[in-house]
Amino acid sequence: MGQSRTPLDVAALEHVAARGWRGWETGRLGGWLLRAGGGFTGRANSALVVGDPGRPLPEAVDAVTRWYAERDLRPTVQLPGIQARAAGAAFAAAGWERDEDTLVLTAPLPAPGPDPRVAVDLSPTPDEAWLAGYRHRGAPLPPAARRVLTGAEDVVFASVRLAPEPAPLAAVARGVVTDDWLGVSAVTVEEAHRRQGLATAVMEALYRWGAGQGARWAYLQVVASNAPARALYRRDGFIEHHRYHYRRAPLP
Repeated sequence: MGQSRTPLDVAALEHVAARGWRGWETGRLGGWLLRAGGGFTGRANSALVVGDPGRPLPEAVDAVTRWYAERDLRPTVQLPGIQARAAGAAFAAAGWERDEDTLVLTAPLPAPGPDPRVAVDLSPTPDEAWLAGYRHRGAPLPPAARRVLTGAEDVVFASVRLAPEPAPLAAVARGVVTDDWLGVSAVTVEEAHRRQGLATAVMEALYRWGAGQGARWAYLQVVASNAPARALYRRDGFIEHHRYHYRRAPLP
């Protein structure tokens, strides 16, 4: 899966990614990281299952269930790589529902190409136009989104405007540097402006920014079914490092 090409194993890279996309409340269950962020995104509202929970797995399932129920969130776990198989089996036995695979892709920080044909604006905070341009899984963002998006230490928001306001932004993306890793996320192109190289433009702007912040490697996450995005990232040299999936407790 390409792990030998990167300096981090699955657990270490997942912890880097967790620092780049945080819930605003965290807890620990042995080595597992519990995260809550108002329900916005699985990454900010799931238990990262790496390491030993410090108790038998059926008891760990119950403990995770209670932690999220106390916060009025659907109990959710993120299960990365083969090391999480035993835990995944315990959650499956408890009836937790499985999502599709998400691929974690990595590459040495790609060298940006020539200056982009379009101007890309970089800002340390997302304005209302940026938030409107990023539609998570096709839906408008909930109030909790801004707090999750800005919760990292070294973060930037890229945007492309091709028409004056109040026209929507043509493209947006988010970058975050954690240690020497650039994390790329929220790459969204307005439907009317797709297939014009705008995703490439915002990503190259993030590569330049990340290099300036000391990044040497890059990672991103993409669902297995998103073939166009996977093709785009493959052109930039990204290869699969590992996969993860979520399991969610049965609805009442």
